[in-house]
Amino acid sequence: MTNKTAQKRKPQRLDIYTRITNQIISALETGVKPWTQPWDAAHAAGHVSKPLRHNGKPYAGINILTLWATSMERAFAAPIWMTFKQAHELGGHVRKGEKGSPVVYADTMVKSEEGANGQQKERFIPFLKAYSVFNVDQIEDLPDHFYALADNEPNPDERIASAEGFFMQAGADIRHGGDAAFYTPSQDFIQMPAFEAFRDAQGYYATLAHESTHWTRHKSRLDRDLGRKRMGDEGYAREELVAELGAAFLCADLGITLEDRTDHAAYIGSWLKVLKNDKRAIFTAAAHAQRAVEYLNGLQSENSITEAAA
Repeated sequence: MTNKTAQKRKPQRLDIYTRITNQIISALETGVKPWTQPWDAAHAAGHVSKPLRHNGKPYAGINILTLWATSMERAFAAPIWMTFKQAHELGGHVRKGEKGSPVVYADTMVKSEEGANGQQKERFIPFLKAYSVFNVDQIEDLPDHFYALADNEPNPDERIASAEGFFMQAGADIRHGGDAAFYTPSQDFIQMPAFEAFRDAQGYYATLAHESTHWTRHKSRLDRDLGRKRMGDEGYAREELVAELGAAFLCADLGITLEDRTDHAAYIGSWLKVLKNDKRAIFTAAAHAQRAVEYLNGLQSENSITEAAA
């Protein structure tokens, strides 16, 4: 067999964009949104948590989604992940036969090129690099705190002080009344049904997190324009996907359970269309969602300093 023939028969390895996009598409095609409660509230790392590194630092952006999706697919209870080497350094070992999960980090490659004047110049090329991590449920003999379970549950029937404070500090114009939740860019306010109209506090704050992510798109804030012109178009689907992910990330930060909203079930089809047409769409949406959450988190300290100075 010639090398050329062997190369033809060798299966093509999917790039990291395609692999992760296919993972998200697979979940959506079963009617499951992998950012909706893929965690186990029993773990001591948090009632609700973003995926965490071995040192407790949370993952960000697309890595949140792919690890949440893997947790759902494989029924992992712990939100903590680490590399094979990190597990070994902590005294643990990955069980034989366990398969790692891909995560990525952004890096930049420097390439030297000759310019028009004959001088060398450097061009910076961004790229993603993938590596594998393992969930704590796949690892044995780690220190006990990696396996610890929670011994308390929050009361969903009362207002949650930490969430109240977070959204108050963000400073959005939030109005209550009616039976619909939405953000109006032209008038720059968030409309919410009354707190008492929700089944529980978790649902109220999860909805407010979604609308607050939309609120960050205003031209005076992040100036996010994904081409949204009217309900149902591709730009609309992309912005809704950003708001969905932003709400999921925020809820994980605030320890709030994100439950499915009935009005978002219809979006799954439009999201699938976007993801199938653009393998980088979920990466872009996750990046926009991450920026929105960081913007809202940044307002906490800014507004606190302003109030203290007043």
